[in-house]
Amino acid sequence: MVQRIGQGLIALTLGAGATTHAQETPQSSNWVVKDFKFHTGEVLPELRLNYTTLGDPKNEAVLILHGTTGSGAGMLGAAFGGELFGPGQILDAKRYFVILPDAIGTGKSSKPSDGLRAKFPAYNYDDMVSAQHRLVTEHLGIRHLRLVLGNSMGGMQTWMWAMKYPEMMDIAVPMASLPSAMSGRNWMLRRMLTESIRKDPLWMGGNYKEPPPSWQFASVFYSTATSGGNQGLQKITPSSDKGDALLKQRLTAPIPGDANDHLFQWESSKDYDPSAGLEKIKASVLVINSADDERNPPELGVLEKALARIKTAKALIIPGSPDTFGHGTTGNARFWKKEVGELLQSAPRLTR
Repeated sequence: MVQRIGQGLIALTLGAGATTHAQETPQSSNWVVKDFKFHTGEVLPELRLNYTTLGDPKNEAVLILHGTTGSGAGMLGAAFGGELFGPGQILDAKRYFVILPDAIGTGKSSKPSDGLRAKFPAYNYDDMVSAQHRLVTEHLGIRHLRLVLGNSMGGMQTWMWAMKYPEMMDIAVPMASLPSAMSGRNWMLRRMLTESIRKDPLWMGGNYKEPPPSWQFASVFYSTATSGGNQGLQKITPSSDKGDALLKQRLTAPIPGDANDHLFQWESSKDYDPSAGLEKIKASVLVINSADDERNPPELGVLEKALARIKTAKALIIPGSPDTFGHGTTGNARFWKKEVGELLQSAPRLTR
């Protein structure tokens, strides 16, 4: 079933780094995995997995997965975590144990910029999900999750969680993603971004002394081409002068992170394709996408075919409007927290 919600919602515009005072105090920690083996056969003697938690470990656990170039702590921002984890909210940290891991190659987890640079193992989403599962089960000792929810890259990884570990969760909420091969415009523009970095003479095979300038230009190009929404961008840049001003702002602002880290993060999506395992899913699935998502356009028809293969699944499609952000829409929990809250109340608990 595909459900569409009204367009009268107004997106929050507070910075992603802001946190709500109503949340339980976030706790950050890390776990070192010895001799972690990647899908390529490469072994890293010590893989550091950083994670943030909210709430009491004795409570029902929920796993929240971030997007490309993001981090677990980044999900605490006012527009996302600020709408979810406070008292009386749908994932109240006094009721749930909230786990927000940094995926391999991101945040404070092991990544190329730690020292290996371009010699860091070439990881993929399967490596990321396997590491997340080990963190949750081996380190935190959790055998069952009430909910796995992820956005963008985290949404794709939520699809993988639901198929690889079908007994592990009651509910799966993949957002801003599709259960199909990385392909089309989504992949081609990612490839253009990574090739722009690799072909920059100042990249120097990953051993650059200063960030290669193509990194920022390609990142802004990719973000503008694949996020923001047609109506959303038209609203904030109704003239060429305003468009120039926004681009100047984005092209001159300090860019967070590291070029090698971003390169590996984008390339890790290349072999993503969970389409063969949809029938394995046992969790109640709520897919949340936006109608103006440039990376996962509804007209591809992928989602309707996928839903028919899952025992319990429905989709929430957020209509595009001047107040949505294309691929970035789902980063604002205001658009979908009601539906997720209802599912938390109604979805059955699987046998543990």
